[in-house]
Amino acid sequence: MLVLDPQTHQPATEQRILLHGVTWAEYTQLADAFRNTFPRMHYLDGTLELLMTTSPEHERLKKLIARLLETYAMEKRLNLNGYGNTTFRDEAVRRGAEPDECYCLGELEAYPDVVIEIALTSGGIDKLEVYAGLRVPEVWFWQDGRLRLYYRQGNTYQERTQSVLLPELDIALLSQFMAYRNQTEATIAYRDALQRS
Repeated sequence: MLVLDPQTHQPATEQRILLHGVTWAEYTQLADAFRNTFPRMHYLDGTLELLMTTSPEHERLKKLIARLLETYAMEKRLNLNGYGNTTFRDEAVRRGAEPDECYCLGELEAYPDVVIEIALTSGGIDKLEVYAGLRVPEVWFWQDGRLRLYYRQGNTYQERTQSVLLPELDIALLSQFMAYRNQTEATIAYRDALQRS
């Protein structure tokens, strides 16, 4: 059942569908048909997760993290390039993903270096297993009101308190600005904090 937020008339929660026994050909056909639109898809060896809707809170959080990370990159003069929520897939490992946000450090490559996922609901495909197959070095989840970072070592991820790829990035400091409702105020305050440190 689709529940609407009474103030925004948007979906109040994310609507997910899980399909099993989906072939690679069926997945790629669906992904191509819905390129750059809903549903967003994650594919893991025959299981397809369709994210039919995102909540306004989901979109707000992903945009805020992106703006804060981009502010950090500008202040530190880092070469950070974003893909947004582009589709990445690899038939050899039967993996496909559409991250909420993602970036390459340096020039854009075939796969991102850092993926950001907003996890407001539980269940669904193990996204770390998907990203491990796609050889993404670092995955950040906003989950339960905090930023959780995972770094790939071999074929699995280990949770970290700091970014391995951006070792000078103070995750605790960045996370303080996630409480702001106004994204512009948050990025200005974060930029001021970075300039003071």
